[in-house]
Amino acid sequence: MIERRPAGGLGRFRNDWLNARYHFSFANWHDPARMGWGELLVWNDDEIAPKSGFPPHGHADMEIITYVRKGAITHEDSLGNRGRTAAGDVQVMSAGTGIRHAEMNAEDETTSLFQIWIQPRSRGEAPSWGARTFPTGERAGAFVTLASGDPSDGEALPIRADAKVLGASLRAGEETRYDLDPRRHAYLATAAGEVEVNGVRLETRDGAAILGEASLTVRALSNAEVVLVDTR
Repeated sequence: MIERRPAGGLGRFRNDWLNARYHFSFANWHDPARMGWGELLVWNDDEIAPKSGFPPHGHADMEIITYVRKGAITHEDSLGNRGRTAAGDVQVMSAGTGIRHAEMNAEDETTSLFQIWIQPRSRGEAPSWGARTFPTGERAGAFVTLASGDPSDGEALPIRADAKVLGASLRAGEETRYDLDPRRHAYLATAAGEVEVNGVRLETRDGAAILGEASLTVRALSNAEVVLVDTR
């Protein structure tokens, strides 16, 4: 089963610095049919105006993955971490027992990103933060694991969840395959371009909720960039 979730039908929020689309119920937008997907709880598609962003606020017991599509985001937290994550790169914050952080667009252009929240395996662990540069070339034509709860996933950023976050960049006409346990939940969003997933067409910034599929074949209809979460 692959259920297309068109970008135009996602939840919306807008103010003077944030233009957000919600794939799942979040904040003041509530859809009882979209209360997460397996252990994937939040997938927000955010556009943050220049010289603005999320002021310091707190989280606990959540794995928060940020995938920057355009521009950059600057992170600061109560552990003393500070870092700038640019387009195509990923940061992970394991909120654990509690952490306060700010995510600011210090750039002169709008920053676009996906913010993904996944339920952790266990509660009450020490908080942490990390980021990694993933050159786009490494994702050309195939999925690359960006963050993972499986220690065998090499250089992927570690998360404390039974989940993987993957990315792929495809040229028009290219396709790639990802084998999936049909009992697991997968969710795919198009960061750019148009693709077909097992024959289901997705436009730019659409989502797809996936269950009961043994494999995914993603074919690019134009130059495309996709992000995939595989979780329980």
